[in-house]
Amino acid sequence: MIEEFVGETWHRFITKHADRHYPEALVALDDVRHTAGIFFRALGGEASLRVENATDSEVNSRRSLVERIAGIGNKTQYAWRDEDTLRLPESIALFPSKQLNIDLYLWLTAISVVSTEGGDWISRNQYRTKKTLEIWPGLKPRYQQLVTAHLTQRPKLTDLSKGEAQQEKTVQSALLNSTQEYVLEYAKRPPYPVCLWLHPSPPKIEFNQKSPPKDPDHPENVEAKKEQSKQQKRKKANREDVPDGKSGLMSFRLESLWSWAEYSKVDRTSTEDDDDDVVKTAEDMDSITIGQDGETTASKVKLDLDLPSSSYDDIVLGEGIPIDEWDYKTQRLQKAHCRLIPMLSRDAIETTLPARLNKQARRIRRQFEVLRPQRHWVNRQNEGTELDLESYVNFLSDRKHGHVQTDMPVYKDLQNQSRDLSCLLLADLSLSTDAYINNDSRVVDVIRDTLFLFSEALNVTGDRFALHGFSSRNRNHVRFYDIKPFDEQYTDISRGHINAIRPGYYTRMGAAIRHASQLLDKQATSQKLLLILTDGKPNDLDKYEGRYGLEDTRQAIIEAERMGLQPFCVTIDEKAEDYLPYLFGKNAYLFVKNIAALPAKLPQLYLRLTQ
Repeated sequence: MIEEFVGETWHRFITKHADRHYPEALVALDDVRHTAGIFFRALGGEASLRVENATDSEVNSRRSLVERIAGIGNKTQYAWRDEDTLRLPESIALFPSKQLNIDLYLWLTAISVVSTEGGDWISRNQYRTKKTLEIWPGLKPRYQQLVTAHLTQRPKLTDLSKGEAQQEKTVQSALLNSTQEYVLEYAKRPPYPVCLWLHPSPPKIEFNQKSPPKDPDHPENVEAKKEQSKQQKRKKANREDVPDGKSGLMSFRLESLWSWAEYSKVDRTSTEDDDDDVVKTAEDMDSITIGQDGETTASKVKLDLDLPSSSYDDIVLGEGIPIDEWDYKTQRLQKAHCRLIPMLSRDAIETTLPARLNKQARRIRRQFEVLRPQRHWVNRQNEGTELDLESYVNFLSDRKHGHVQTDMPVYKDLQNQSRDLSCLLLADLSLSTDAYINNDSRVVDVIRDTLFLFSEALNVTGDRFALHGFSSRNRNHVRFYDIKPFDEQYTDISRGHINAIRPGYYTRMGAAIRHASQLLDKQATSQKLLLILTDGKPNDLDKYEGRYGLEDTRQAIIEAERMGLQPFCVTIDEKAEDYLPYLFGKNAYLFVKNIAALPAKLPQLYLRLTQ
């Protein structure tokens, strides 16, 4: 106990004296993530880029004796950007002023907008700094304050060797004057990190695999989304081939030579022990290497199961419909790039509304009664069941004064005032909807109740509506479920199809939206509402993950708006604020924080959108 106490006390003491940070002025990325994203886009950055945490990078520059004793100063987090993300430090506490730390976040965001290729680390960052100050001169005062504060933290030239001192002098000169070109002569050790510049050599994801990942064709090969512990800090990673288990260091005790034991072939290069604290282990690792062997863990466990044949799958309604897809890199629409498969649930059985929803359904029906088409008297008609007295008196008065109009409408008629509106609700039925929100319900159960109550509400109004669901397995297998088409009445058959929905695969949203838009566009109504219900961002097995999927979905929304449709997204994804404003616009989506409240909220939203 005494040894532990002394060790902890010494660790706190030496770390406090070696650490150059200011915890009281710390600014976390989560505090400025939204602001940084807006600032990045306002300066002309790509709107689809996400703001994420940077990874730790090794620092091989000279450290002080105290830092070496404390074991700190050998890692830092540089800012950098790639095709999909802008990566900023997880937190910044470099300066004693909190405002200066915030300004550093904004400065790193600003210089990341300027792109450059070629040249060494110092020339690239000099160019970014120069162009940033030329385009946005209002940032110059902030930059000067950051440079002044940073120079006081950099090593003194007298504490460095001759080569390192010359190197440090070049870096400081480049910080003070970004217009003059400097050549960095590398010394024995690299220079101290420059927090005002981007990463010297941003990490790249490298694939070193003999065969591409296999496309799982069955649900048993796809792991459901479960609530798991997540690492707090992003890690540098690379890919390698899975070890064959035939090489490595073999160790044994000499006394084992005089014993007899049974040999069992076990690959000790990997472990699948559920009791291992793998998240804690990952936190302690500097770099994580993963291997792709084309197999899943589940396939190693399920050895003797009889897998269901395709005859047990849902009913396929056709050979498939070719659907276009947008490639943002080439800025063109790839014709017939995807194939959409219309499907019908095989397990659908006629059913009534679940008893647990009866009370809530009655309340919603009463609210929507006001929208039911009712009979009203329409005046000034050429034909009708009764005289329009006001029009008739005006007719007699005009005739008495010599103004005769033989075609003057003098009748009134009792007519129905119908709503000229159609709505298509497109529900995301991807595998993530199989996750539980509490001990009793999954996301897909909430979506099912939402479809029930939404249909009960619209059935009262008489509005034309359709319900469809979708999931995907790749670009050639986008499943599109006909739950209730426009030309079918809402009956117990429709309720049976709602009751039969189940989680599918992935979320190729662009193809589903394009087909749904075509179905809605055929309706002969003046107002056409496309409601999209989802629990996450677009993704699929292939390159649809990341920015590619976001750009394709956004293009599909733009195409729907050009048709005169009104797209609106309802989501339960907590990270929706990062990408939905870019996809739908800031006023065309709704985040429902309490998932259990979704069934009641959606009809109310429809009421607000259509009144």
